[in-house]
Amino acid sequence: MPFYACLVALSTVVLLAFSPARAQDYPTREIHSIVNFPPGTGMDIMNRWYGAKLSELVGKPVIVENKPGALGNIASEYVARSKPDGYTIMITPASSTLATAVSTFKKLPFDPVKDFAPVMLISKLGFVLVVDGKSPVNNIAELTVALKQKPGNGAYGTGANTGIVAAELYKVRTGLETNQVLYKGIYENLLDLYGGQIDFATLDPTAAFEPIRTGKLKALAVSSGTRLGSFPDVPTMQEAGIPDYDISPWIGLVVPAGTPQPIIDKLAAWHRQINSTEDAKKTLLQFGMDPLDGDGAAMTALLKRDILRWGEFVKLAKIQPQ
Repeated sequence: MPFYACLVALSTVVLLAFSPARAQDYPTREIHSIVNFPPGTGMDIMNRWYGAKLSELVGKPVIVENKPGALGNIASEYVARSKPDGYTIMITPASSTLATAVSTFKKLPFDPVKDFAPVMLISKLGFVLVVDGKSPVNNIAELTVALKQKPGNGAYGTGANTGIVAAELYKVRTGLETNQVLYKGIYENLLDLYGGQIDFATLDPTAAFEPIRTGKLKALAVSSGTRLGSFPDVPTMQEAGIPDYDISPWIGLVVPAGTPQPIIDKLAAWHRQINSTEDAKKTLLQFGMDPLDGDGAAMTALLKRDILRWGEFVKLAKIQPQ
């Protein structure tokens, strides 16, 4: 056998022998958890909670890094380009940042299916359509009437792909022309809502939970097909009179494609252990979410399905790709 061929064969044997040991020792240093959105948002709060729990389990720091922008694309691209060694992870609203992004952007800097290795499903939720707590509007029917009386049918605010689809589908179903205002952070969105610059907002339930609880916001409906455990008295959009309306986003854990399977299995086992606790169930409820179980294969199947499903929503809502 030529020397070069011997060297390649020897290198392969060494790598095969070394890889399981690396996976077995993982993690040997800090893990970086990437967040698609700014500090204070629902996903930021959720990632920090899971990061703290993961750190307790593995005995290594979990550093949460916010990389907001482009409706989550900046963080997603960063993770897709990161070294596939298990030290860069992302808990993301994948139905939005991966599935929906295919249709809301003309060109993505990553492939939602090929550039990520799904680890497991975390939770499901429904976006909440809210108005200022001082608003005289108490339900979707009253909001629709109020908007139709305004020049241009008023304005709404959001900061996520799911929020855009949820609001635009509402507009289509009710014949509204309401103007869309995009926000980078939740605080600016809420300030404009409280100040009357916008008429309603479509928010993730984690960010909306406390303002709704304290009466600063009034929840009119949730986008999901069923009511949320955290808002049992808030009707679905279908219950509120909007037909054929079910937008149920979901959250999952991903790592860069090429991450060794033993490391993926470890991450899945740890997060499954976290999700099985009463603390997690209580916390998810406070996040406005319900637990969702499923491994990487189930997440891949759901992602592929929702790329098509949410693509139809985007077309139906007449959303122009950016």
